Amino acid sequence: MIAHTDEELMALVATGNRGAYSLLYTRYLNQLYRYVYLFCKSKEQSEEIVQDVFLKIWERREKLSGVESFKAYIFRTSKNLLLDHIRKQKVQVRAYDQLVPVTEESPMMADTQLIYSQYRYLIQQAINQLPQKRKMIVEMRTQEDLSLDEIADRLSISKSVVKKQLYQGMDFVRNYMHSQANILLIVIWLLLHQ
Repeated sequence: MIAHTDEELMALVATGNRGAYSLLYTRYLNQLYRYVYLFCKSKEQSEEIVQDVFLKIWERREKLSGVESFKAYIFRTSKNLLLDHIRKQKVQVRAYDQLVPVTEESPMMADTQLIYSQYRYLIQQAINQLPQKRKMIVEMRTQEDLSLDEIADRLSISKSVVKKQLYQGMDFVRNYMHSQANILLIVIWLLLHQ
């Protein structure tokens, strides 16, 4: 088998060649995963970020012809996704700290429960809009806390299909929540200023 250079593979991927994409994926998957894991310290979050990197590369494959170093390109892409991930985590921690009362007897407890239920309602609205199989996979993962292997076994499908469906479903939920963020903020503000 002929060993292709990254440059040759990028040129093929830019034209939509899935075989070349698969070769680049295989060539860099482990290195990229180890790099991301150094910062995430979470197997599943690292896997998700790495999958997002390769998904972005495929979605923007036409731009690969202008890339000088594939390795530098994927590591830069993963760094940007890692920074986004870290920023989101900081925002979630700050929001959680502000919303969760110190004690259960706190007068804010009822408001917090109301806000939380509104948040859960919006998430469920997003999940309900997913195609049936994707919805089942997202619910099994988020509500039943099943692993990817357990979901694959239960649905008699491959783990890679579960992973793809889960990432697409979670991405839709994230985008939906982002689009609904203003509504949620208004609800929170109204509840806290009654």
